[in-house]
Amino acid sequence: MPVSAPFPIAGIGASAGGLEALEQFLRNVPERCGIGFVIVQHLDPTHKGILPELLQRATGMEVYQVQDRMPVKPDAVYVIPPNKDMSILHGVLHLFEPEAPRGLRLPIDFFFCSLADDQQQRSIGVILSGMGTDGTLGLRAIKEKAGLVVVQDPASAKFDSMPHSAIAAGLADIVAPAGELPGRIDAYLRHAPGLAEPKSELAEKEQSTLEKVVILLRATTGHDFSLYKKNTLYRRIERRMGIHQLNRIADYVRYLQENSNEVELLFRELLIGVTSFFRDPTEWELLRDKLLPELLVERPEGGVLRAWSAGCSSGEEAYSLAISFKEALDKVKPTANFSLQIFATDLDHDAIELARQGFFPVNIAAQVSQQRLQRYFNQEESGFRIKKEIREMVTFATQNIIMDPPFIKLDFLICRNLLIYLEPDLQKRLLQLFHYSLNPGGLLFLGSAETVGNLSPLFATTHAKSKLFRRRETVIPPENRVFPAMLPTAPPEPAKETTMPRQPANLQSLAEQLLLRDYSPPAVLVSDQGDILYISGRTGKYLEPASGKVNWNLFAMARDGLRFELTGAFQKAVRDQEAVTLKGLKVGGNTKTQSLELSIQPIREPEALQGMVLVVFRDVPSPPAAQKSGRIKAGTEASVRIAALEEELKEARKELQATREGIQSSQEELKSMNEELQSTNEELQSTNEELTTSKEEMQSMNEELQTVNAEQVAKMEEMERVSNDMQNLLNSTEIITLFLDNELRIKRFTPGANKLFKLIAGDVGRPLTDLSSELFYPELPADAGKVLQTLAFREKQVSASDGRWFTARIMPYRTADNRIDGVVMTFADITRAKQLEAELRSSGGMFQALLKDLPTLIIGLSEEGRILEFNPVAEREFDLTRAEVVGRDFVEQFIPEADRTRIAADLQKMLTAELQALTTEVTTADQRKISLRWSACPDLTGDSKGNGLIAIGQNMQGDAMIQGRP
Repeated sequence: MPVSAPFPIAGIGASAGGLEALEQFLRNVPERCGIGFVIVQHLDPTHKGILPELLQRATGMEVYQVQDRMPVKPDAVYVIPPNKDMSILHGVLHLFEPEAPRGLRLPIDFFFCSLADDQQQRSIGVILSGMGTDGTLGLRAIKEKAGLVVVQDPASAKFDSMPHSAIAAGLADIVAPAGELPGRIDAYLRHAPGLAEPKSELAEKEQSTLEKVVILLRATTGHDFSLYKKNTLYRRIERRMGIHQLNRIADYVRYLQENSNEVELLFRELLIGVTSFFRDPTEWELLRDKLLPELLVERPEGGVLRAWSAGCSSGEEAYSLAISFKEALDKVKPTANFSLQIFATDLDHDAIELARQGFFPVNIAAQVSQQRLQRYFNQEESGFRIKKEIREMVTFATQNIIMDPPFIKLDFLICRNLLIYLEPDLQKRLLQLFHYSLNPGGLLFLGSAETVGNLSPLFATTHAKSKLFRRRETVIPPENRVFPAMLPTAPPEPAKETTMPRQPANLQSLAEQLLLRDYSPPAVLVSDQGDILYISGRTGKYLEPASGKVNWNLFAMARDGLRFELTGAFQKAVRDQEAVTLKGLKVGGNTKTQSLELSIQPIREPEALQGMVLVVFRDVPSPPAAQKSGRIKAGTEASVRIAALEEELKEARKELQATREGIQSSQEELKSMNEELQSTNEELQSTNEELTTSKEEMQSMNEELQTVNAEQVAKMEEMERVSNDMQNLLNSTEIITLFLDNELRIKRFTPGANKLFKLIAGDVGRPLTDLSSELFYPELPADAGKVLQTLAFREKQVSASDGRWFTARIMPYRTADNRIDGVVMTFADITRAKQLEAELRSSGGMFQALLKDLPTLIIGLSEEGRILEFNPVAEREFDLTRAEVVGRDFVEQFIPEADRTRIAADLQKMLTAELQALTTEVTTADQRKISLRWSACPDLTGDSKGNGLIAIGQNMQGDAMIQGRP
C-alpha cells in the first residue's frame, strides 16, 4: 500500500499486565497488513522507557518511540514516551506535557478521542490488559465515527478492569484473546469496502436491499429507520458486514433473517449513544452564566422550570443541565424556592436504565471539575454516583421522538447530535415540533454540527456562533406541528368547491418580473375568483373600493363601464385558458371619459403563479370630434332613423342595466351567504384546531404521566430489591435490630426482637421506656439518649433472664445526606462465646496450677518479650522471686549485653515462625550454665492477644531437664 494512500491506524491501550498482551498481539500481526499501530501504555513518568526495545523482539515491524511531529506509516509500531500525552492531526503524532505528572491521568482516552476526530471511520481502538477504566470514553468517540472497537477477552487478561469496562459499556465489536485480535482486524478490513471512500449515492439495487434491512429492523424492534440518512445507515451496516466477513449487503440481509440477535446488535449500532458531561464547555458556560439566569429572573419565586432532554443516551447531558441550573440558581437567587423538572428520553432502553442508576466511571474526572465532583457526586469504589438532589430533578423514560407525542410547555429543550443522523425533511418536522413544545422565549440547545436551517423565523440565535436558540413568536400552520413527526400531514378541507392557489412567499418579485418583461401599463394579479393579490401601477382610474365591508374583489371594485364587459371576458379567459382582449371600452372618471383596452391573461408559468390571472389596463386615444359630426349631417330621414335607433338603444341599455343590477344584487346576496358560510367554516376550523390542540396536550400530558409512572415503577422495583436484600441480610446474620427515631420511639424491628422485648407489630411508635425486656440492662434508654447527644456509639455485654448473653451496640442512625434520624440498636447473641470463655478460664487456671507444681524450670514470655511466667524451679535456680521478674524484659534481665541484639532478633523470628527451634544459654545464681529450649505457644495468661514463647531449662552437662533441688 503506498504511504500517501489513506490507511487505517490502530490505537492500542494497555496498562498493568499489558507487556505480555502487547507481545502476543504484535507477534500475530499479518505481514504487510497496511495498518499503523500506535501504543499508549501507562508508564512510570520518572523512568526511561525501554518498551520499544522489548516489543521489537516480538515483531518484524519497525518499533519507534514517538517524537514530536512524527508521521504515522503503515506496517510500523509507535510507542508513547514516558510522561507525555499524545494526539494526532492529519496522520502526524504530537506530544504534550501532561497537566500533572502523577495522579488521575487518562492518556488512552486522550489519544483515542484525537484518533477518532482525525481518522474518522479508519480509526481502530484496541484495549488490552489493564486496571481502571481508561480508554472507555475514547472508544465511545471511535464508535461514534464508525470506527472499529476490539477488546481483549477478560478471561485471558492478567488484569481485566479495562477490558471489562469497555465491554460493559456496550462498545466492543470484537472480543478475543490478544493473539487472535490482529487476524480478526485484518479480516474485518478486507471485508469493509466503506473504509476506502463513503458512497455519495446508493445504486438502485443497494437502495432496495437497504430498505429490506429497514423492514427487518422495524419488524423486530418496532422502530422505523427509513428517514435516517442513507449513508449513515449504509456505513453502520458495512461495519457489521466487515465484522461477519460478508462481502455483499444481500448476504447480510440473509444473515439478519437467520439471526435475530444480529438485528438487535445492528439496532444498538444505529442508536450511536455517544455523550459526555458538559460537551462544548463554552456553550454550557453561556447557558449557566447568561441564559438560565435570564429565565430565572423572569419567573416568580416558587416557580417550576420544565425541560426536555431528547435523545439523552446514558444521561450525562440531562445531569449537566441539572447541575448548570443549580449553579445558575445559586448565582441569581440562592434563597429562592425554584425547582427544575427535566424529562430525559431515549430510544435505547438499556441506556435509560444506566442513566437511572446515575453511576459513572472514574474517568469522568476529565470532563467534570473537581469542585463539581465534590459537590454533586458521591465517590464510590469504582466511580462516582450522582447525588440525590440532582437525581431527583430528572425523570427518565424510553421514547421514540419521531412517533411518540412530545412534551409541551417547556422552558428548555436539549437535543444534541441527533438531527444530523436524520433526513432534512424529518429534521424540519422535528424542529417545528420543538417550536410547538417550547413556551414563548424558551431555549433550544442543538449539537455543534446542527442548525435550524431555513427555519430561522422560528428560532433566533442567542449569541454569535452559538447553538443555543430562543423560540420566536411566529404563526405556524397547524398542519406543520402535528405528530408523529415522520408521517405526512393531510391537507386542510377546502372552504369552497374551487380552491385558490396559495400565494407564494416571493409573489411581488415574480409578478414584477413578469410585468417588466411583457407589460408596462397598470395591472392587477388576481386569483381565478377575481380576488386581488397584487397591484402594479396606478389603477385608480379603473378600480375603486366598494362601499361597506372591505372587499378586494376585482368585479366589486371595477368602475362603471368596465364591470359588465370585464365579468364576461374574465370568465371566458379562465374557462378557455386563453388571453382575451376588450377594445373600445370607456370608463367614466370625475371629469372626463377615458377610452381603454383591457387584456385578461391566464398564467401558466412560472409554476409558482399557475392558476392566477393578470389583468392589464391600456389607455387609448378618444375618436376625433369631426368624425362624430359627419354622420349627423346626413339626410333628414337618416337623422330621424338614427335618433330612433339611439332611443331604442338607450331603452335596451336601461333594461340591460336593470338586469345587470338584478344579477349583481343576486351575486351580492350569494356572496354574503358565501361569506357567512365561510365565517361558519372558519369557526368550525377554529374549533377543530382547538380540539386538535387539546388532544395534543392531552397526549403530551399522558406521555408525561407514563414517563413519571415508568420512573416510579423502576424506583419501586429497585426499592423492592433493596428491601429484599436487606431483609435477607438481617435474617442471615441473626442479629436482633431495633430502629428508633429521635424521640426513642420504635420505627422498625427485625425478627427475633419480639422474643427479647416482647414486641408486636402494633408497638411501632411506642417509646422504648414502655417496653419490657428480658435483658438485665436498665440503663438502656439512658445510653440511647447519650448516643443521640454525643453521636458516639456504645457497646456493652449484657445477660438475659434465660441465661443468654448479648453484645448490645447502640449507634446513631445516619441518612444518605448525613442527617441524624434516630438510633440503631443491635443485639448479637454471644452465649456460646461466653461459655467458651468460661471454659478457657477454667483451663487457664489448671494450666497455671500445673506450672507451679511442675518440677522443671519453665519461663514464659509475652509477644513483646516480657516475662509472664517464672515457676518455683526458676525462682530457686536464679535466686529471684516471681514478683521481681514478671513484666520485665527477659533479654535485658538474663542475656549478656553483647548478645542481646542477636537473641532478641531470634526470639522475634520464633514468633513469626521464621525459626522453628531456638536454644539460648543463661547463667544461674551459682554460676552454672543452663540451656533454655524455646517453643512458640499462645500467651500463658490470656491477658494479651497474639502468641508467646515458653522455655524449658536444660543443664549444659547434658541432663535431661533441670529438676527442682530439695
